[in-house]
Amino acid sequence: MKKLYIFGALACLFTACKPSVNITVPPTAGDADFRSYLAIGNSLTAGYADNSLYVTGQLNSYPERLFEQFALIADRGAQGNFYQPLLHGDMGYPSARKELAMTYGCNGDTSLSPIDLSYFSADAQDAARYVSPGPNGQINNIAVPGIRIADYSFVSYGAVNPYAARFYNAPSTGTPQNELEYRVSNLHPTFFTMWLGANDVLGYATAGGQGDGSGNALPPIPNFYNRNDITPTPVFDTNYGRAVATAISTGAKGALINIPDITKIPFFTTIPANGLVLTRQSQADSLTAFYSNTLKYVFTLGANYFIVRDNLGNLRQAVPGELILLTTPKDSLTCAGWGSYKAIPQQYVLTTEEIQNIKNATTRFNEKIAGYAFRNNLALVDMYSYMSTIESGIVYNGVKYNSQYVTGGAFSLDGVHLNPRGYAIIANKIIETINAKYHSTIPPVNVNKYRGILFPGDF
Repeated sequence: MKKLYIFGALACLFTACKPSVNITVPPTAGDADFRSYLAIGNSLTAGYADNSLYVTGQLNSYPERLFEQFALIADRGAQGNFYQPLLHGDMGYPSARKELAMTYGCNGDTSLSPIDLSYFSADAQDAARYVSPGPNGQINNIAVPGIRIADYSFVSYGAVNPYAARFYNAPSTGTPQNELEYRVSNLHPTFFTMWLGANDVLGYATAGGQGDGSGNALPPIPNFYNRNDITPTPVFDTNYGRAVATAISTGAKGALINIPDITKIPFFTTIPANGLVLTRQSQADSLTAFYSNTLKYVFTLGANYFIVRDNLGNLRQAVPGELILLTTPKDSLTCAGWGSYKAIPQQYVLTTEEIQNIKNATTRFNEKIAGYAFRNNLALVDMYSYMSTIESGIVYNGVKYNSQYVTGGAFSLDGVHLNPRGYAIIANKIIETINAKYHSTIPPVNVNKYRGILFPGDF
């Protein structure tokens, strides 16, 4: 009755092309100093991919790519090793990563679809506390999946986030007051990148706009805010300002990266709101009759808008502009009548009002980020605009990338985070901005050198 979403892929997008990158000038630092680099951020900075954190993803993070390019600079280039709180394996931590596999649908069809790793087994070593082998226990990438700017006022954050608990080492009393202050005092960075803020709207979005609307701290924990809500703007402003002040306290220069329009990533765009595809007139007539005494909707051959529940629990038909989350169970859409005879629950739907809440907050937060970049003479990487160009498609050395789920070549299987090629693309945008701001000549990354989506048997 409904169109089955089969996530096939074009193999030519994921083959390892080997173009050359022509570097016409020697790498130079310009007005910056890259000898000691610190990466500050969330899951996008940690190399999170395929709905989990695993070592190959970490080793393909954009900070790893940046460090490699910084190290090409002879004078004031990156020195030594780049230390990240690496895991031991590729199964995923703390839960399984996703992989592509042949699956059997509830209607008997087979398709290549993402599933949780079939042979997952939790690795005790991954849960162990990370001890850096670097000098003075330094860590260059202190990104934490799930962290928000809202969490930077919460001193005991390591107790509520397992990713942070693996390596957080700041004392809980006295000074420094949080992990960023501790790591800055430990590493004395000369250059930093900071990509924070996306999670301050993403939690609300991935929960289907189910936050309570207040954004208030959750009692009895002061300064710990509702994960399913949008961070209050004053809290974002105060905490972001404090993070920037800490990062530049050693005299470091750096780049602030703003928040993309998350409503355009595959997690929200893969299943269209009008994805109820009817192939026979009898199907359309049957549904029209089913709702004739209540909603009085008329269904037609072809694409129709799904039946959903609103936040008050009322039944209605989706409208143009609304978004259906990627986490909506596929078999429920295919065989259990979701979206047709049964409404899709509200936690899988973003209404136009909720989408506007996300966009308004993103605009406010990006204005704050731009202000801190301007006042502190830091580079501002406009990822909001750049990732919108990825949506329509970019070409790198003959290979096209876009934000289509699986086939687009840039995003991983969770539809939110990037794959190694996607992170390399991000690294190049950051390098371009750094070069423009600090008059450096850092060469770009060869994006096509890195892998995209893996097919069965590739890992």
